Amino acid sequence: MQTVQGITVEFIFDPELGIYTARVPHIPAYGEGETKEEAVADLKEAIAGYIETFGLEDAMQRVSTPISIQHINVDLAEFAGSQ
Repeated sequence: MQTVQGITVEFIFDPELGIYTARVPHIPAYGEGETKEEAVADLKEAIAGYIETFGLEDAMQRVSTPISIQHINVDLAEFAGSQ
């Protein structure tokens, strides 16, 4: 069994639904739950499905790729006029 330490997981909370979505930036697999822990458990199942479909080597290569996170300033109000 190969264990990867320190995988980045992004959490997005949807206040309307009251659920968290968890995802690993480089793997197209998502988990959902009412808590972060439930979302991670669901994410682990989704990652297992990804590995079953695309293989462990593909998943390992994806999680080993460095990610870059950058914060930018965006005035969301400027987009309101385009709706």
